[in-house]
Amino acid sequence: MSGTVRWGVLATGGIAAAFTEDLRSMPDMEVVAVASRTDASAQAFAQRFGIPRAYGSWAALAADEEVDVVYVATPHSAHREAAALCLEAGKHVLCEKAFTLNAREADELVKLARDRGLFLMEAMWTYCNPVIRRMTELVRDGAIGKIRSVQADFGLAGPFGPGHRLRDRALGGGALLDLGVYPVSFAHLLLGEPDRVQADAVLSPEGVDLHTAMVLGWSEAGASALLNCSIVADTPQTAAVTGTKGRIEFPRGFFYPERFVLHRAGHEPEEFTAGAAGAGLRGLQFEQAEVVRALRAGETESPLVPLDGSLAVMRTLDAVRDRIGVRYPADDLG
Repeated sequence: MSGTVRWGVLATGGIAAAFTEDLRSMPDMEVVAVASRTDASAQAFAQRFGIPRAYGSWAALAADEEVDVVYVATPHSAHREAAALCLEAGKHVLCEKAFTLNAREADELVKLARDRGLFLMEAMWTYCNPVIRRMTELVRDGAIGKIRSVQADFGLAGPFGPGHRLRDRALGGGALLDLGVYPVSFAHLLLGEPDRVQADAVLSPEGVDLHTAMVLGWSEAGASALLNCSIVADTPQTAAVTGTKGRIEFPRGFFYPERFVLHRAGHEPEEFTAGAAGAGLRGLQFEQAEVVRALRAGETESPLVPLDGSLAVMRTLDAVRDRIGVRYPADDLG
């Protein structure tokens, strides 16, 4: 794929707007179409961002021959439906996280993309962030020795009323899939899929998790992770990785960091800052650049956000939900 990469944006919410804003700063990329379930919403979004075509249906966007890749920005309850529609129409797809509602849906999407020879990637922007990539290089090179513990949390105080999407069980509501996916993915990035999953949660009257605490374990590595997520408490939103020779600490906003600090015995603390988002940007341009790099290289998966890794994260999220007793209607459709 050469020349300008033409994006379609599927959905018109806040993350779709942030994604479009960042993409406008990128060379050789443009948003050429947007779709929503209603024509009015699509038209308003298109007018706001100067997008030439607006569709009142997802199918119309998927059928647009001038769209190279579709960014799926719906709530995760619709990710499987929207992404599958685009893949079946021959479009490459970048799909927001959590990748799907459960591992079964994620596996269906991955199989579809691989069968069609199309690019598919979970929009885990954290993995594409230059600061996170620098951290993984240091860990791989032994800067902190063997990892023994990971700590990460992501919580918002809300309040989110009973009618809010985050409280709706049918829409995959709760803290885990919206916010907990970040701490879980952070731990997976460093240690892979755990072989032990423990969890405890406070549930809402609707049956979704308001606050969830997780302990993940890796027997072979001799490591564990303590992770938290919440939609009722403003947590520190920090992360730390501790090894046998030192530790790495991320300040608030660990999932889109601009810096981290390396601590090692006998050394002064070292601060690393690499590739900050830039004035007016949110950091989404890094995942956009990775998608375009992969497409131009003829790759159907990103080595930064591999599909097997996304599947593993979904299995862990399923295991957590099993432990805390949260089930979605879609879980019973498989």
